[in-house]
Amino acid sequence: MEISRVEVTKAGEIIIDKLRREHGELMFHQSGGCCDGSSPMCFEKGDFLIGSSDVWLGQIHGCDFYMSEDQFEYWKHTQLTIDVTPGRGASFSLEIPLGVRFLIRSRLFELEEMDQLTPIRVGVDQE
Repeated sequence: MEISRVEVTKAGEIIIDKLRREHGELMFHQSGGCCDGSSPMCFEKGDFLIGSSDVWLGQIHGCDFYMSEDQFEYWKHTQLTIDVTPGRGASFSLEIPLGVRFLIRSRLFELEEMDQLTPIRVGVDQE
């Protein structure tokens, strides 16, 4: 059984559904500490250009999820769960006008899970 590197809470799915109705296909990129610390940022698919040093971790609620390869080195032993919380983040992420922001909850993988993780893809271009 494959273990997902990234998941989303039910509350996160509800916000994704709202955003998808308004904006169409979506994607996520885990920011590396610029404007909003280290927050998952939601964009219309194609509005954030994925580069050769970005890592695809999987999908959450039908949305591709990426982070930079450098940042992935720090997080590779961690399962990320995307959740939402009330409040306004300081980013360009699509959920901000809704009065909520996405955030990361995390847990370290158990040693026996490490060989069952979803394979990553490095340096992929958006389809």
